[in-house]
Amino acid sequence: MEQKALICIGCPLGCRLEVKIEDSQVVDVTGQSCKKGKTYAVKECTNPTRILTTTVVVENGIPEVASVKTERDIPKGTLFDCIRELKQVKLTAPVHIGDVVIADIAGTGVRVIATTNCDLTDN
Repeated sequence: MEQKALICIGCPLGCRLEVKIEDSQVVDVTGQSCKKGKTYAVKECTNPTRILTTTVVVENGIPEVASVKTERDIPKGTLFDCIRELKQVKLTAPVHIGDVVIADIAGTGVRVIATTNCDLTDN
């Protein structure tokens, strides 16, 4: 039986979790103060996901980069593929919060959206 120690991020308490795994299945979770702890531990040990936040270049924009993020969690194993894809993106100003930057990042089915506004330069 494998054991993992995690710090829960399901709520602000940051509980120290002990997770027992057998045959790739979570069989026990201890240390949680709320039900979010067990949910987080199972997900983190069987199908870890993350929200990706980064920036992309904005041509003729102020500022010259726009912050972007995935609309929802993506599989942790796809993060580097997503980052490589986003490094190729160049937006053209103006950019508005909520604009779709990529409709399906790295085949995950998840959209990447702008989380900042960029205006046109005066040039």
